[in-house]
Amino acid sequence: MTMKADDRLIAALDFHTMAEVKALVETLGDSVSYYKVGMELFYSVGGEVVRYLREKDKHVFLDLKLHDIPNTVAGGLCSLMNLGADILNVHASGGYTMMKTAADRLHAEAEKQGVPCPKLIAITVLTSINQEDWDGVGQTLPIKDAVVRLAKLAKSAGLDGVVASPQEAALIREACGEDFLIVTPGVRPAGSAVNDQSRIATPATALKNGASHLVIGRPIRAAADPKAAVEAILKEMETVK
Repeated sequence: MTMKADDRLIAALDFHTMAEVKALVETLGDSVSYYKVGMELFYSVGGEVVRYLREKDKHVFLDLKLHDIPNTVAGGLCSLMNLGADILNVHASGGYTMMKTAADRLHAEAEKQGVPCPKLIAITVLTSINQEDWDGVGQTLPIKDAVVRLAKLAKSAGLDGVVASPQEAALIREACGEDFLIVTPGVRPAGSAVNDQSRIATPATALKNGASHLVIGRPIRAAADPKAAVEAILKEMETVK
């Protein structure tokens, strides 16, 4: 999967206000072309942030993790598509029927409107979950095996990829092929705080493991010089061929 480093880095906009978003986007300038908009921000400012980023010619991963009955998820995705995001996502644990219905309806709606269809990816197992949490909800498969199983299920349902920890990326790449998107949160440059992530890796390790895109938030936005932090991350990413 050949992409430039700055197309593979997704900076997470984990803010509450448009003022904070605009300040960081202006600071980072051309060094970042892809941004993640999650629940914290979207629930505060709504679609305005996606429209702002598109006006700035930025790509958008709208990370809302839809998880409901098939018809509701499919309808929600079709509504979100109109905002212009490049990637949307659902929870793979919603099951094959939910994912297949969502993918089919999203593609049909995009074709009907004559617009490009966003990529649709599935959450496998949240990167904050450790083995104790996993056992606590009654799961019996090891996390890595469950992640691969969910990734293969998402692919069979017609999705374009998954969100998974960098520690499982190599197994997913082997199981699902080269064209499957693997978006990895839980990426921490050397020396960064772990915070609430459990299954983490450095940018170089995540890419070597097969990740197609890296989502990085706190190490950028909490840096004394966010642009310098991005440039250091990109430099590390470029060492991986």
